[in-house]
Amino acid sequence: MVMAALLLVSFLAPLAAAAVLVVFRHYAPLLRRNPGAAAIPRGSFGWPLVGETLAFLRPHASTARGAFLRGHVARYGAVFSSHLFGSPTVVSCDAGLNHFVLHNEDRLFQCSYPGPVRGILGESSLLVVTGDRHRRLRAVALAFAASASAGPRRRRYLADVDRAARAAVASWRGGRLAFCREARQFAFGVIVEQVLGLSPEEPVAGRILEDYSTFMEGLVSLPVNIPGTPYARAVEARRKISVTLEGIMEERRKGEGSFRKAAFLDVLLANSDLSHDDKVTFVLDSLLAGYETTSVLLSLLVYFLGQSPKCQEQLKREHERTRSCKGAEEFLTAEDYKKMEYTQRVINETLRCGNIVKFVHRRALKDVRYKGYLIPAGWKVLPILSSVHLDPALYANPQEFDPCRWEGLNQTAGKKFAPFGGGLRLCPGSELGKMEAAFFLHHLVLTYRWRLDGEDVPMAHPYVEFRRGLPIQISCMSIHI
Repeated sequence: MVMAALLLVSFLAPLAAAAVLVVFRHYAPLLRRNPGAAAIPRGSFGWPLVGETLAFLRPHASTARGAFLRGHVARYGAVFSSHLFGSPTVVSCDAGLNHFVLHNEDRLFQCSYPGPVRGILGESSLLVVTGDRHRRLRAVALAFAASASAGPRRRRYLADVDRAARAAVASWRGGRLAFCREARQFAFGVIVEQVLGLSPEEPVAGRILEDYSTFMEGLVSLPVNIPGTPYARAVEARRKISVTLEGIMEERRKGEGSFRKAAFLDVLLANSDLSHDDKVTFVLDSLLAGYETTSVLLSLLVYFLGQSPKCQEQLKREHERTRSCKGAEEFLTAEDYKKMEYTQRVINETLRCGNIVKFVHRRALKDVRYKGYLIPAGWKVLPILSSVHLDPALYANPQEFDPCRWEGLNQTAGKKFAPFGGGLRLCPGSELGKMEAAFFLHHLVLTYRWRLDGEDVPMAHPYVEFRRGLPIQISCMSIHI
């Protein structure tokens, strides 16, 4: 009996010691002494190992803060501490601190996405690279945006977008429609044509879309890299996309295949400073921004306008004026977009209410003091962009969809409004996405009226999705001007 007891103690003692160590390491950051007046924000760390991550990521309507943020802000204030994604974290729902963090990239803070996210996106993704490498790859993304927004290339790009929007709207016949699918098809068609020179009807484009859908499912799944799990399937999908793109690049170099004469892929191929993985990752980043983000924006626009016949009517009148100055088959131009003032208010209000990007990941490079708060070096920092957009101290009746609130205001990013991030990491193609949405709305509101078909709220997972695919009922207008 004595020997059995000794064996049991020798077995349990290391386990107990390991458990004590795990608990100590989890809560140790809260024991730090803070010199001077600054103090680590109040908060809670949750349970060892998991912290409060599961509660933070619990799905909720993207038009609201969610129970986690609502409860923590009420208890601790707009800036609080937590333990998220395996790290001690300062969570900021404060517009000033968010702006301060976003605009001190590589000086006080640095991008710091969790390892599993990097494992799927790739080490060359603009979302995860830092320092000089980020600046070099961002220059490529800016070159793509510039090529689509200046000179003759801009006219071709806008004509392509207009043509795709016309074709998408013309394919409908009234009745019930699952709009999310239509938005994805439109956005995907535009981005694969501009980046790869492919028609969305080509089989290779369909394979890329299928693999990319698997890729996105894994991006928001539990990071368990076991065969059969969404995460493992996403890693495999990225490998398949890489192989597909390698084939496309080789055909492009040889002048083979059914490609358009010009696409941004030519610029990538000519850039000898970029590795194959850099080029593959650029395409994936383009799909994430130009396909995923744009399609979600379109779905949110239809969602909010579907609840507001008054806004639909006002939007229709603006686009009737635009169309009355043009021929029936004449394409929209950048000058037309600039005159769509109410449309741009609708888009900005949709971005504010719908919150495509809920938060971003940063890490403090050194001890940072901000208005009485101490953010210790090495801690994660999460600027919650959506919480600022829904702050009643900044927006009257923030849950109300009211495009007129933007009348006479600066509609660009700032402390109160950062739908595409800010600072060195402001989305390079944000204006292109808004322009695509405006052109799509032009043909939509001149052709159809619509209303929501049942309840389907945009949910943050943390990326926004409609669980039912946003079913709508559409009816043709009597006259398409």
